[in-house]
Amino acid sequence: MVKIIADSTCDLSEELIQKYDISILPLHILLGEEEYEDGKTITPEEIFAWSDAHKTTPKTSAPGLEQAIALIRPFVEAEREVICFSISDSMSTSGNVMRLAVEELHADGLVTVIDSENLSTGIGLLVVEAAQMAQEGKTAVEITERIYDLRPRVRASFVVDTLTYLHRGGRCSGVATLAGSVLKLHPKILVKDGAMGVAKKYRGKLASVVRAYVTDMEDELRLARPERVFITHSGCDRAIVEETRSYLEGLGVFEEVLETRAGGVVSSHCGPGTLGVLFIAR
Repeated sequence: MVKIIADSTCDLSEELIQKYDISILPLHILLGEEEYEDGKTITPEEIFAWSDAHKTTPKTSAPGLEQAIALIRPFVEAEREVICFSISDSMSTSGNVMRLAVEELHADGLVTVIDSENLSTGIGLLVVEAAQMAQEGKTAVEITERIYDLRPRVRASFVVDTLTYLHRGGRCSGVATLAGSVLKLHPKILVKDGAMGVAKKYRGKLASVVRAYVTDMEDELRLARPERVFITHSGCDRAIVEETRSYLEGLGVFEEVLETRAGGVVSSHCGPGTLGVLFIAR
């Protein structure tokens, strides 16, 4: 069976990772001089506390080469085909680290590295699709062709409770122009062509903002692939999450409405109170 590996920015829950036998390569998070592994040695809550105390955004970095080699090597030695997913190449060198690991292992014929051109469960949607196909006995070539077909149809967006984190980190085009209204605006951040940009601006309390954000997507959601939709958030009020879930279930479109928590890397740059609805268009 083809082995599926993804970097930690895919933000899949432990339940999904176990269900689909996915291996995770963690990115690194630096809080000052201290370095941590995303999803393993630090929590988003600890990141938020440090960031607010130091008035800065943590630095994040790609996995180490030796770490990538160690993860991939056993599958190569077993002559098993492997597909690795990385966060968008425009956001991190994670994919390049995976490619270097493949070179070091002389495994070009066994290992395929896919640039997701996305982040968070925008990657996760592709990873789960690939893992399902692997469990069905599909080959790496078949899976890769399917993923490249689906990749431009991934719809990944989210709204943030505060612009502070994005502004500090300089990760999103257009955020600087909104800096004067950091405490008033809740932008919709859209991932397109592998990069983040501001698509729309909402005002008001977060509950009403999320409600408007989701209902604005209703036409798109009704035309989505029905297998699954993700609600991914960095620690939102439960009432907001449950209202979003109820709305999505009420559309009668999706077979699964899955909730995941954003991991450390995504949380570092988006801050608390961020919520996204992510799906694949038909």
